[in-house]
Amino acid sequence: MSASALTAPPERAEERPRRKAPRKPKPPPGSKRLSPLKIIGGVVVWAFTAFNVFVLYWLLASSFKTPVEIFTQPFQLPRQWFVAGEPFRNFVYAWNQAGLGGAFVNTVLLVGASAIVTVAISAPAAYALTRLGVRGSNAMTGVIAIGMGVPFQTVIIPLFVNMSKIGLANNLFGMFLIYVALSLPFTVFLLTGFFRSLPDEMEEAAAIDGASPSRTFFSIMLPLAKGGLITSLLINMISLWNETLLAIVFLQENANFTLSRALFTFYGAASYQSEYGGLIAGVAIVVLPMLVLYILLARRIITGLTLGAGK
Repeated sequence: MSASALTAPPERAEERPRRKAPRKPKPPPGSKRLSPLKIIGGVVVWAFTAFNVFVLYWLLASSFKTPVEIFTQPFQLPRQWFVAGEPFRNFVYAWNQAGLGGAFVNTVLLVGASAIVTVAISAPAAYALTRLGVRGSNAMTGVIAIGMGVPFQTVIIPLFVNMSKIGLANNLFGMFLIYVALSLPFTVFLLTGFFRSLPDEMEEAAAIDGASPSRTFFSIMLPLAKGGLITSLLINMISLWNETLLAIVFLQENANFTLSRALFTFYGAASYQSEYGGLIAGVAIVVLPMLVLYILLARRIITGLTLGAGK
């Protein structure tokens, strides 16, 4: 080797061949340009959202208006009750005349107890169907799914006859039993998705340590499924809070009325007296608690539903 080769300076960095940047992945079809279907879908979604926001605005604004303002100025902001110094007059009227105070307490207790008991029964049932290898668990899960598709309107008459025979027709405890029974199929079906998504390693480690199935369920699997339990609880609370038909059929005494049942009775009296502002305020009292709850916990509900369905 020559001396000139030994003393040659090292190759400069700028003279070295540069590596090509990795090729960017191709975008999915239809992501670069707006397809007609995407445009139509976006328009429909935003139109539906705008309509619901408009209805909510009209409900809140009308609940502070006089009957004359409701019909002559339906889309303007309320004024007369604020000028008279009684902005909440309609809410006070609805609360006192419709008996919404007692109905509110009944609804909170009934819905809360029904939702909690439903989740408490559905969680071990879903765990047994998905994790314990029960024979025929797939068939039983299918039967539960079929129960979700049976409209409860079809069983109201025989249910009312049988509940009347045992003295539970005009009774909050009877409504509690009906709410729990009708909510179980959906809740069990929802929780099976969560328990299927849980890792097997934690359960196997507990079995190696000698933990019983019940100990494993309460100490390990139940905390892991906390998101699904909370989601199921919230969905049941929202659906039962807004339930009206069963309350109309099974409750006849004012002392046992729920909010929706009391509002249904108040509708006749308010319409006869032309107290449309008070009637709309009563609707707002029924709707707003669950609306606020959903707005505050919407992310948790959507995340929980997506987790259960995605895994």
